[in-house]
Amino acid sequence: MTGPVILDLSRLVSRVRHHTPSGVDRVEMAYARGLCDRFGRRLLFAALHPTGVHGRLPHDSALRFLDMLERRWESEDGTVRQRPVSAVLPTLAGLMPRRVSAVPDSVYVQASPHHLTNPNQMRAILARERARFLCLVHDLIPIEYPEYARIGGARLHERRIETITALADAVIVNSSATGESLKPWIARSGRSIAMHVALLGTHAVPASTTPVVVPDEPYFLCVGTIEPRKNHLLLLNLWRAMATTLPASEVPKLIIVGRRGWENEQVIDMLERCPALIGHVEERNGCSDRQLDALLRGARAVLLPSFAEGFGMPVTEALSAGTPVICSDLPALREAGGPVPDYLDPLDGPGWQRLILDHHRAGPHHAAQLSRLAGWQAPTWEAHIDIVCDAIAALQR
Repeated sequence: MTGPVILDLSRLVSRVRHHTPSGVDRVEMAYARGLCDRFGRRLLFAALHPTGVHGRLPHDSALRFLDMLERRWESEDGTVRQRPVSAVLPTLAGLMPRRVSAVPDSVYVQASPHHLTNPNQMRAILARERARFLCLVHDLIPIEYPEYARIGGARLHERRIETITALADAVIVNSSATGESLKPWIARSGRSIAMHVALLGTHAVPASTTPVVVPDEPYFLCVGTIEPRKNHLLLLNLWRAMATTLPASEVPKLIIVGRRGWENEQVIDMLERCPALIGHVEERNGCSDRQLDALLRGARAVLLPSFAEGFGMPVTEALSAGTPVICSDLPALREAGGPVPDYLDPLDGPGWQRLILDHHRAGPHHAAQLSRLAGWQAPTWEAHIDIVCDAIAALQR
């Protein structure tokens, strides 16, 4: 009989105070649900606890924790407030890791970058578990575009990638674009590491049980953390220009959904102090899954003018909801959206304005994309987990 599969839940445990998930949170949850469906009790859970202790999590406690997180994400609140430490202490106590005997032929699966900046710790974990290591790589953006990362972010991510290329027996990459970025690092490591490309899936969201406030007029949606890489400044400058040159009735509405990130002073200044944007641009933080799904389904189009992406989950989520997409012409976004979206250079301001106004007026580009959208097939988590399971099986042969 083959050994167990051990899934690292460190990211989700570390986010126990948060009401709304990040993209990485959603991915780790999808791995937990997908692998649990495939392996049942053969799937074990482990984590680096906020107390600094690493070990196996009580199985039933981990499943209850996952259920609780999903209920919170799907709630109607969507608050951006963090839960007080006192409120999560019982949950963390129930998730205290235990040291147990290793089982031969194990595979340790990690879907987040949590604690990968510490290669010695990761090496000790794998040695204690006597396990082979399968890791998901989301992107190498902080290394390739350090100007868009937090200060020091490039070096931190280099350490993560160095840990992966030193210790992983196989990797999953979320796009061929991410795989191409990773190949030189694998080559420099001198190791043979199997690479598997698996596009991230989309998840169905139950319909909201309470009305979600969406604008009566046509609106556009931009989803993602407010950070320089996402290029919100292009959209805000376009909206300011449209607000000052078009009749008020012809200016589209823009809704920005995402928490405020880093190095974003210009964007925040425009959101808070630009008079021309008042009534035309709205910032919504902390949307629940159901609220965001309602906004996606009602939007004229989703806008993603990013300078760099590892995959492009907003693209697949929008198209899955039947909503057109206008996005940057990046390899990862083409993998996500195929022939459906309208692609543009992220610096082509006039081009973005032309397409935005065409979609706003339900023009020929809008109609053409709706026609292409009719034949689009969303990537699924089932297909992604199939590839992960094949990678696990290969490591256990």
